Amino acid sequence: MRNELKWRLRRGEQTVGIWITIPHPDVSEALSTLPFDWFVFDQEHSPLDEQLTQELMQAMKGTRIAPLIRVAWNDPVLIKKALDTGAYGVIVPWVNSREDAVKAVRACRYAPEGIRGCGPRRTILLDPDYLKTANREILVIVQIETEEAVEKAEDILSTEGVDAFFIGPFDLSTSMGLMGQVTHPKVQKAINRVFEIGRKLGVASGIWCGAGMTLKERLEQGWQFLALGMDLDFLLNGARMVLEEAGVAAKRQ
Repeated sequence: MRNELKWRLRRGEQTVGIWITIPHPDVSEALSTLPFDWFVFDQEHSPLDEQLTQELMQAMKGTRIAPLIRVAWNDPVLIKKALDTGAYGVIVPWVNSREDAVKAVRACRYAPEGIRGCGPRRTILLDPDYLKTANREILVIVQIETEEAVEKAEDILSTEGVDAFFIGPFDLSTSMGLMGQVTHPKVQKAINRVFEIGRKLGVASGIWCGAGMTLKERLEQGWQFLALGMDLDFLLNGARMVLEEAGVAAKRQ
C-alpha cells in the first residue's frame, strides 16, 4: 500500500477535498472525475454505514483521490471496520487528550504497534502487500473540536502516529458557549492556537470550509487539509444558481 496523501502532507503540501454524505455511488463516481485530493466518507453525521461506504469507494474506480472515513466515534471496532473497507485513513472525532490520541493510533495499527484486528478481505484484493505496509501508510487524523482539546493540543499533536488534525468549528464554538459563531474572536483565537502548535510540531493542519475565513485565506495561511464542502451543499448550491439565473426564485418569493 502506498498512501501518497500521507506523504504529501508530510512534505508540507496543501490538499483539498470534500465530504461525501449522500448514500449513492453515482455521487462519488461523478465527483471523482474532478481534481480533488481526497474524499471523506462521513459515518458520523450522515446515513453512511460500512456497506454503503464500500460501494461508494468502489464507484471511484481507482482514481488518484484518497478515500478516507470519518468514523462515528473513537472506537477500535468502528476504526477497524472502516479500514477493512479499504480506507486510506480515518478522521477520529472528539479527541480530547493524549490518551484519546494514543487510543486512535493504536486502533489503526496491527500488533505489536497497535490492537487492530487482522482480518484482511477487500484490502488484500487491492494490495497483496497490505499487511506489510498498512501500519506505515494509514493516515491518522484527530479531530480537535472542544475547548479541552484546544487546551491539550500540544499533548494530542505530539502523540506518535498522529499525522494531522482537523478543526471541527461548529462543535468547537458550541463547547465554548458560542454555538455556530465560528467567526467570534475567541473561536478564531482557539483555531489559530491549534494551527501554530501543529506547525511547530510538524503535524498537518485541517479545517472545514475556512471556518470564519475564506478558503483562499486559509490556504495562504498554510493550512494543508482543507475541506471545500459536502456533496449535499454542492447539489443545493448548483440548483439555487440555476433557479436564480432563470428568475424562478424571485417569482416564487
